Amino acid sequence: MHLSSHTWMRPEPLETTLKRLSSLGYTSIELEGEPNRFPIDETKQLLKKYNLKCWGAVTIMQGTRDLTAADSKHRQETVQYMKDVVALSAALGGEIATIVPARVGKLVPTSSPEQEWKWVVHGLREVAAFAKTKNIRVGIEPLNRFETYFLNRTDQTLALADEVGYDCGIAFDPFHLALEEKDMLEAMRKCGSRIIDFHAADNNRHAAGDGSFNWPEIMTVLKETGYKGALAVECIPPIDRSPVGNYSLNQVETDTGNIEVSPDRLEFIIDHGSALLSEEYYTYLMKRSAETLGPFTKD
Repeated sequence: MHLSSHTWMRPEPLETTLKRLSSLGYTSIELEGEPNRFPIDETKQLLKKYNLKCWGAVTIMQGTRDLTAADSKHRQETVQYMKDVVALSAALGGEIATIVPARVGKLVPTSSPEQEWKWVVHGLREVAAFAKTKNIRVGIEPLNRFETYFLNRTDQTLALADEVGYDCGIAFDPFHLALEEKDMLEAMRKCGSRIIDFHAADNNRHAAGDGSFNWPEIMTVLKETGYKGALAVECIPPIDRSPVGNYSLNQVETDTGNIEVSPDRLEFIIDHGSALLSEEYYTYLMKRSAETLGPFTKD
């Protein structure tokens, strides 16, 4: 296994991200699924400069991106978007693409369970077939009930992957699955070799090591499954706005001159963490996660 990180949590220039990760011992990144942000040649040069690899890319399901949408045009556009994310990963030498089927934050269904399942299977088959031609393995990610109603547990996800075919697997995120599984470790064991990506944050979505997860136990079980991929850090803690926190000191970005973020993207980040994280705080999160997870990449 190796240490990796997502990029969506702080919308800063890619070089800023890569420089930080390289200095902290990370060896790869999992890019947010916004292909227009990552020109292939320029991104390759930056990855080479900081001696980092692209592990893969993850879909950012906001706006009209939704395979459960009642509007067929939105579903068709979502399929194309997901294929573009797969193509981004492949062009940068990635191995995987993590896909969330429905819009994050959508909590009310737009059709019957049977109809939505058919829509998602149909769409993901096209995406997974395309990914197969690019030598990219697709992992479907279940989220907790407060972010989606559609897919919350590993048994649901594996059933969906079975119907999609094309060697589809699962992206395992303990932050989400600790909320939904009766026994998260047993669920991990049952997923076995079908785990193709592993996202890492603690139970409170703080940095690994700043919550209640037993990381040695989790990593032992993950290794038992035969997983050899990335530990992709994806922590985005809520901002502490109370008198006991340090909100006014260093958690929130006050100088946004070096941050380019669309209104939709800002809303997505705020929904997940309540504010743009400062560079100081974000660097701490990456450092703390590396300190906790790094020892498990040595074996």
